[in-house]
Amino acid sequence: MAKLRVPVGPSDHVQGPADASVTLVEYGDYECPHCGRAYPIIKALQKEFGNRLRFVFRNFPLRELHPHAEAAAETAEFAAEHEKFWEMHDLIFENQSALGERLLGQLAEQLGLDAKALRESVRSGEFSERVAHDFSGGVRSGVNGTPTFFINGARHDRSFDFATLADAIKEAAATHK
Repeated sequence: MAKLRVPVGPSDHVQGPADASVTLVEYGDYECPHCGRAYPIIKALQKEFGNRLRFVFRNFPLRELHPHAEAAAETAEFAAEHEKFWEMHDLIFENQSALGERLLGQLAEQLGLDAKALRESVRSGEFSERVAHDFSGGVRSGVNGTPTFFINGARHDRSFDFATLADAIKEAAATHK
C-alpha cells in the first residue's frame, strides 16, 4: 500500500483540528470530473465527522487532460495569499463546468480579490512552483490520477463514495489511539 511521502505541514491547506484522529489528504484537480463528484462527498464527510476529521487539499493538476486545471490551482493559491483559499476552492468546484480565465476572474471578484492582479499572477506563474511542489509530492506518494486520497498517511485504494470513505475513516479512527 502506498504511503504519503510528504507529511502534512504548515504550508498545507487544512480544515479541521491538528489533533483530529483522522487526517484525509486529497490530491485533486479542479477540472477533473471525478474530483467534482468527490467535492460534495468530502463536504458531507466533514459534516459527519466534525472535529474528528482533518482535511487537506493538495494540487495535482493533470495538465494534459484538463487545460484549465493549472490556472485553477494557481487561482486557489492566489486566493490563499489573501486568506481565501477554501472559499475559492469551493467556488471553483461549484463552477467546474465553466472553468476558464473569465470565470476565474469573476470568482476572484466575488471574493473581493483583484481580478487583474489574479490574471497577472497566473500569467507570470507566481504560484506555479507551489502547485508543482504539491504535484511532485503526489508523484513521490504514488499518485497517478485524481482524486487520490490518503487516510492517516495510507493511500485509500477503494471507492471514494460516501459510505466507503466513511467506513475507511471509522476504521482509521478506531486504530488511532
